[in-house]
Amino acid sequence: MTKKKSGRKRATRAMPARVRQRDHEPRGEGGPEEAAAFIAEATADLVQMAHRHGLEMLSHLLRMAELEADEYLRDKRNLS
Repeated sequence: MTKKKSGRKRATRAMPARVRQRDHEPRGEGGPEEAAAFIAEATADLVQMAHRHGLEMLSHLLRMAELEADEYLRDKRNLS
């Protein structure tokens, strides 16, 4: 027995114009260290939210992203 594909196409979302316009940030303004710090802080908040709502796999994945951002910052500080 073969599966039939539905006639519906997957909906795709267009990238917002404000995101498309920011291809590259100028050097010296919000560099990788600032981005990593922001990501570490934001993912820490998201980990708590995911955990609070019982989304354990999502919580785990977000925690991995938080740890990766923290490690990046730690490595950069040790090189300085």
